[in-house]
Amino acid sequence: MRFESPTLLALQKALDAGSLRQRVIANNIANINTPGFKKSSVEFQILFETALNRPLPLAKTDPRHLSARGVGLEPRVITHNNTSIRADGNNVDIEEEMISQAANMLAYQTTAQLVSGKYASLERVIRGRSG
Repeated sequence: MRFESPTLLALQKALDAGSLRQRVIANNIANINTPGFKKSSVEFQILFETALNRPLPLAKTDPRHLSARGVGLEPRVITHNNTSIRADGNNVDIEEEMISQAANMLAYQTTAQLVSGKYASLERVIRGRSG
């Protein structure tokens, strides 16, 4: 296993997306009473799944080569301008945001445990221990 294995890079991107998602959800909640505010969300899961299903990137053997690592794995913040749930134009639903926050926390913790496990495996290899 390399330090820059495709799996670890994908997991790092997933952690970055989870962190960004937490900030976006917090911003939505903070603006729940702001007239005209439009909620945002983070698009990443579909990009992540697509990246996992495509062939592994080629190794970069020359500094002039273009890197394919991480292509398409940048989380995107999307503002939902097309909806309103209140007369003042605000479209933040506190219940939906709280559910999103809890789901994001669980996904982040799971991903962090996967990263930890990968590094624990690497440590065992370095120290010469098995299982």
